[in-house]
Amino acid sequence: MLDLETKRKINNARDILVGKVPDPKSQVEQITIALIYKFMDDMDKESVGWGGKPTFFSGEYEKYAWSKIFDPKTGGHELIKLYQEAIEKLNHNPNIPQLFRDIFKNAYLPYRDPETLKMFLKEINEFTYDHSERLGDAFEYLLSVLSSQGAAGQFRTPRHIIDFIVAVVSPRKAETILDPACGTAGFLISAYKHILQTNGQDRPGDQLDSDEQRRLLTNFTGYDISPDMIRLALVNMYLHGFPNPQIHEYDTLSSESRWDETFDVILANPPFMTPKGGIRPHKRFSIQANRSEVLFVDYIAEHLNPGGRAGVIVPEGIIFQSSNAYKTLRKMLVENYLWAVVSLPAGIFQPYSGVKTSILLMDKAKAKQSDAILFVKVDNDGFDLGAQRRAIDKNDLTQALQVLKSGNADGSELAHFVEKSRIAESGDWNLSGERYKDDGGLRTSHFELKKFDEVCTLEYGASLPKKNRVNGDYPVIGSNGITGWHNEYLIESPAIVVGRKGSAGEVTYIDNPCFPIDTTYYIKPVDGIEVNMKYLYLILKGLDLPSLKGGAGIPGLNRNDVYEMRKIPLPPLSVQEEIVAEIDGYQKIIDGARQVVDNWKPTIKIDPDWEMVELGNSDFFDITSGGTPSSKNPKFWDCDINWATLIDLPQQDFITILTETKRKITEEGLRKSSATLLPVNSILVSSRATIGRIAINKSETATNQGFKNIVIKDFSKTDTYFVALMVSTLVDDMDKMASGGTFKEISKTNFSNLQIPHPPLSTQQKIVAQIEAEQEMVNANKKLITIYEQKIKDKIAEVWGE
Repeated sequence: MLDLETKRKINNARDILVGKVPDPKSQVEQITIALIYKFMDDMDKESVGWGGKPTFFSGEYEKYAWSKIFDPKTGGHELIKLYQEAIEKLNHNPNIPQLFRDIFKNAYLPYRDPETLKMFLKEINEFTYDHSERLGDAFEYLLSVLSSQGAAGQFRTPRHIIDFIVAVVSPRKAETILDPACGTAGFLISAYKHILQTNGQDRPGDQLDSDEQRRLLTNFTGYDISPDMIRLALVNMYLHGFPNPQIHEYDTLSSESRWDETFDVILANPPFMTPKGGIRPHKRFSIQANRSEVLFVDYIAEHLNPGGRAGVIVPEGIIFQSSNAYKTLRKMLVENYLWAVVSLPAGIFQPYSGVKTSILLMDKAKAKQSDAILFVKVDNDGFDLGAQRRAIDKNDLTQALQVLKSGNADGSELAHFVEKSRIAESGDWNLSGERYKDDGGLRTSHFELKKFDEVCTLEYGASLPKKNRVNGDYPVIGSNGITGWHNEYLIESPAIVVGRKGSAGEVTYIDNPCFPIDTTYYIKPVDGIEVNMKYLYLILKGLDLPSLKGGAGIPGLNRNDVYEMRKIPLPPLSVQEEIVAEIDGYQKIIDGARQVVDNWKPTIKIDPDWEMVELGNSDFFDITSGGTPSSKNPKFWDCDINWATLIDLPQQDFITILTETKRKITEEGLRKSSATLLPVNSILVSSRATIGRIAINKSETATNQGFKNIVIKDFSKTDTYFVALMVSTLVDDMDKMASGGTFKEISKTNFSNLQIPHPPLSTQQKIVAQIEAEQEMVNANKKLITIYEQKIKDKIAEVWGE
C-alpha cells in the first residue's frame, strides 16, 4: 500500500529538484535513478545481514555504495563528483545483473549545485523498503505524476483506457505480446495483470503452474526509441515481477534489425506527431508513407501472427484523412485486419492535448470471417474533458466493452455495424462511424433532410492579428467565442461562427455584426434557401461537429468532412420561426433562473461580540483526516462502509448533504488503513488539490486522505450546518495557506488554527433557518433550469422525429 509518507517524500524530492530540473519527466528520471541506487545498497545490506556478501557494491565499486555518500567528511563538490561518477559507471559494473546495468545506461546528473544534491539525496535516503514491492508502490505514484512528451507527440495514456483496450483484446497466457512504442510499459503491465486475473481463482495467477509462470514472464516485449523511457520501462517491469524484462531501445520505424519478429498480440499508443521533413522509413513497409501514425499502424498490422490481435490508439487523421497513404492504409485494414473502431471523446489526453482519438481493433481471424465493421462511440469515459479531468458519473466504457465482447450491437445507442462493401463505396475507406450512421438513415426527421452544403456553406474567417485590432464596437470571434473587439466588422448580423482550429466544431451565435478570424468558419446560407439563422444555430449545435475534427497538433475541422457527413432538417420558414420563438421563451426562463443561482451567496452578519473559536479547539471539535485502503487487495473494497472522495462532493453544490458514497470499503479495509469512520453530522472539507468543497454526512462515512474532517463534540452548543457555513467563508484563507509541489494541501495544523464565530445555539439555528430558506429558493431555480433545458432538447428532438 502506498502510504502518505512515501507520497510526501516523492513530492518533496520533486520540489527540491524543480529549481534545477524544471521538466517533470527529468525529475521522474532523477528520482528513479536515486531510488534504484539506494534499493541496490539496501539489498547489499540485507545480504550482509544474512551472512552473505554485497553484490552490487564490491571491489572497485565499493566506494560508490549509497551509505558511503553520506560520510560527513565528503564535501559538497566532492559529493557531486562521487555521485555523478557512480551513476555513470554503474552501467559498466560486471557484478550486477544486466537489468540494473541497463537502468543506469546513459544516466547523468543534469545540475552541479551541491546544496540541491545534498537535500535531494537526504530526502531519498529517508525512503525505507526491504522489498521491491515497497519500491513499486513509490514508483507507481511517481509515474502517475509523469508529465507529457508533447514535443514528440507522446502523451501518457490514461490507465482506464489502457485497461479497456487490454480487456477487449484479452491476451492469453501462452501468447507473445508487443508494444512497439512502450513508453513506461503501461500496456505490457496491464496485459500481464489481465492474464494473471483470468488465470486466478483465490488470487491472480494461482491457476498457472510453475512452467507457465516462467514462460509468461518471457512473453512480453517492448520497444522505444527514447533511452529515458527505456529506463522507466525496465524499472516498471522489474517492480512488477519481471526479472529480465525484454525492453529494447529500438527505432521501430527506421530500423530493420527486429523486422522479422512477429507477435500474437500488439498493444500500443504510438507517437502521433511526425518530425519536420517526415519519417525516413526503410523499404519493407507495405504502405509507402512518411507519416509516423500511418507507419506505426502499418507496422502493427504487418507484425501480427496468423490469428493475431491488436488494439492501437490513433489520431483522427487515420480515420478519415484523404491523402493516398491514409486511404491505402484504411483499405488494407478493412480488407484484412480490422473488426472494430472505437471513437473516443476529444480530451482523453488532457491536460496534455485535446486531440481527438480512436481505437483500432484488429483480429486477423475475425476480420476474414466478417463482412462488417463494428463502430462504437464513447462519449463519456468517467471523467470530464476539461484540463483537470475530474471524475464524473457518466461512463460509456462498461457498455462499450459488453458490446465489443459480445459482438452484439442490437439495441445499443453506442454501436452499429457497417458492411465493408459500404465503407469501400466512396473509395476513401472512411472509418468515421457517424458518417454511416447518418447516411444510413438512422437519424430521420419529419421534415426534408438536406445535405449540409445545400442549406449553407462554411466560409473562412479573415486574419486579424491583435496588433492590428482597433478597439471598437464589433466583437472579434475566435473558435471558442469572443476574443476581443475591433472598429470594423467582416459579416452582418445575425452571425453563426464555427471553430475551424483549436476548439474545432464549436458553434457560436452572435446577434451583432462581427469579425470571425482565420481560426474559424462563418455560416453563409445558400442563395434561395429560406432559413432562420437562430434555427440553423440550434440545429448545428446538435450535429456534434467537434467529433469530426482531426489533426495531431492543433485539432482542425475540414469543411468537406462536414458537407459529406452531416445533413440538416429544413421545415418551412414559418415553422422554423415558431420553433425559435418557443425555444427563446424557454431560454429566457433559464437565463433568469441562472442569475439567481450564479449570484446567490449566503450573507451572514458577524456580531463582533460573538465568541471566536479555533477549529482545533478540542472543547468543541475533533479534526481528523482519512486514508485509502490498498487497491491491490479486493478484500478491502466493495462492501457497505461509505468512503468519500472528491467525486462525492459535486462542484455545483454549496454544501453537499451526503447520504451515500459512490465507493465503499470493508471493515478490514477500514481497519488496515488510516481511514476513520466519521459519526453522522460531521463536516467533510476537501483539503488537497481542490480545496474547500464541503459536505455534511447523514450516515457514517470514512474519507480518503484528501479531507480534513470536523467532528462536533456537543450538539447542544453547536449546529452542524452553521459550522459548515462558517467554514465556507474561509476557503480563500485555506487556499492561501495550502502548499505543496504536485498538489497543494492545507496541513492539519493550519486547518486547526482557523477561527470561526460561535454564537449561542439559538442564534446559530436562526441564521441556518434563514440560509436554508434562501437555499430552497436557489434549488428551485436549479430545478427550473434543468426542466427548461430538457424542454429545449425535446423541442430539437421533435425536429429530428425523436
